[in-house]
Amino acid sequence: MTAVPVDLQAPRASFDRTLSPGRIGSLELPNRIVLAPMGTEMGTHEGLFTEREIAYYTARAAGGAGLVMTGISAVSQDFEHINPGLCRVDTDESIAGLTALAESIHAVGGLVSLQLTAGLGRNINVVDPNLAPISASDNPHFSQPDVTCRPLEIDEIALIVRRHGEAAARAAAAGIDAIDIHGHTGYLVDQFLSPVWNRREDQYGGSVENRCRFAVEILQAIKAAAPGLPVSFRLSVDHRFPGGRTAAESRQIAVILQDAGLDLMIADDGSYEAMDYVFPPYYLGDACMVGAAATLKEVLDIPVMAVGNLTPENGEALLEAGQADFVGVGRGLIADPDMPRKLAQGRRGDVRPCIRCNSMCVGNAFFALPLGCAVNPQVGMELERAITPTDAPKHVVVVGAGPGGLEAARVAGLRGHRVDVYEQSDVLGGVLWPAATPEFKKELRAMVGWWERQIADLPVTVHLGHAITADSPVLADADAIVVATGSVPLVPSSIPGIDGPTVVGVLDFHQGAPVGRRVVVAGGGLSGADAALELAQDGHEVTLVEMADEIARDMLLINRITLLRQLAEHGVTSLTGHTVTGVDALGVTLTGPDGVRTVEADTVVTAFGVRPADALVHALAGRANVHALGDCVKPAKVGEAINAGFTVALAL
Repeated sequence: MTAVPVDLQAPRASFDRTLSPGRIGSLELPNRIVLAPMGTEMGTHEGLFTEREIAYYTARAAGGAGLVMTGISAVSQDFEHINPGLCRVDTDESIAGLTALAESIHAVGGLVSLQLTAGLGRNINVVDPNLAPISASDNPHFSQPDVTCRPLEIDEIALIVRRHGEAAARAAAAGIDAIDIHGHTGYLVDQFLSPVWNRREDQYGGSVENRCRFAVEILQAIKAAAPGLPVSFRLSVDHRFPGGRTAAESRQIAVILQDAGLDLMIADDGSYEAMDYVFPPYYLGDACMVGAAATLKEVLDIPVMAVGNLTPENGEALLEAGQADFVGVGRGLIADPDMPRKLAQGRRGDVRPCIRCNSMCVGNAFFALPLGCAVNPQVGMELERAITPTDAPKHVVVVGAGPGGLEAARVAGLRGHRVDVYEQSDVLGGVLWPAATPEFKKELRAMVGWWERQIADLPVTVHLGHAITADSPVLADADAIVVATGSVPLVPSSIPGIDGPTVVGVLDFHQGAPVGRRVVVAGGGLSGADAALELAQDGHEVTLVEMADEIARDMLLINRITLLRQLAEHGVTSLTGHTVTGVDALGVTLTGPDGVRTVEADTVVTAFGVRPADALVHALAGRANVHALGDCVKPAKVGEAINAGFTVALAL
């Protein structure tokens, strides 16, 4: 599936098409930006909307999104139980929360669509031992293939259809503006649509029309119960695994749903078998599903919404080219809920970028935790973490201009404190800047640039090339000191030759240190694996060595899927269970399961991890008003440093 070539990256002086009004059925949207549905896990244990969740959605509406789509709400508990924290609309008890949601969003001039789910079927997270998982046919459960799903009976299908109508009626009574049907990614409705999961021999199986019957009946039930509400459907155009649905049949399905009364088609790719396309990480790049919307636009008269790692530039280009009618943004609006308003004000540079790390949005959902964000610490805590002016301005010294230090400086400056930032290197960003050299990590560079622009308009002064010690005079008159000195690379001195001329640290490599054609990357954690991929993409012959039994084993699964696939596609040789025991001019000596071996190399890039750069932390121990955060306390992910910087500054 290939879209007509469009320059997706061209800089834009304006976003006229994106900011133009659009129509979905009877609903007039002020612009083409839609908050794409993503679960929040913020509901009550009983599945009701909370003030916290309503505040999250309201912030996106207030920021200018043309339409806010909620995450899934279950229409039934008859055949499977949703996770605590996800919402449900199967009883009238839900109407009060839905009303509060609609009223809050309407109060800021927004519109809201409620996503309804028939269920997850074979993809349900945890199999209830007292409730067999359901599906269209007797499919194996995705994550527990020894468990076989139970095919739904005809009367059970009818009950689920009826439940959709009942849920839609509740939504309409509450003032909800539209309904979205959760139809993609191999969840229950999709299990009926696709022959890979639907082997039924009744009226719900066989032909494409029969396999669409469940979805069509759901759509018709919603329309009958809430005739004034536009209805959308999210369809995985390409499942991206052998035997899964491809674009040709998706076009047929889309037309059938349109003819049944659908008002908007949301086009994406992926399935649990290709999970990285469900939650695309930074490795997949911008507009990674652009062809999905374009292929459906060719056969549909109703509007189509594109999704998938879309930047404002991507979205404007797709709209201009007629390859989409609306732009669905999920994680981008999590990172910056005010993105639409900033675009309308000509402030593209002030839009906080999503770094596509998945760590605290999708990653939290994997562990049934409330939605968060690595770069926006206010997500899910809009009420508790409002940035308010201080009534006691302080002089704050921040030591270290990495992510934690820059976020602390930004928030302290916004609150009215006078801030001096001291950084011993000559660039902002700490390890983010050198780590962001690969194209697939360009959003990290954008993040550093965003901080630089934000603090330029605040009472924050940055001093580059200034190393700070405990007796530095600049600390003497500080009311508060934030130590964010980061980390330094670990280099095992016990390895013979590790300090030799062919050895380059991973940060030095990122900063331009020359490397030869044949490269061994020693250390297969995230840093080493990303370096190996970058080297391979640049044409080097790469061997990645890791002493553990897996590459990047601590990485979020959905990101790791893409990383491992791309390492293989670019010819990287991965050696797990191997320890580097020596380096010389010829290469690297390894000890592994089969004994000792030598891998020839022109250059060895070391990525053995990091340790805290904590000398200043210890030197200032016992001093009042000193706050240490980030890697200098304990090496962790970038989002943890940013969140720590935010919370420290909020408490000053």
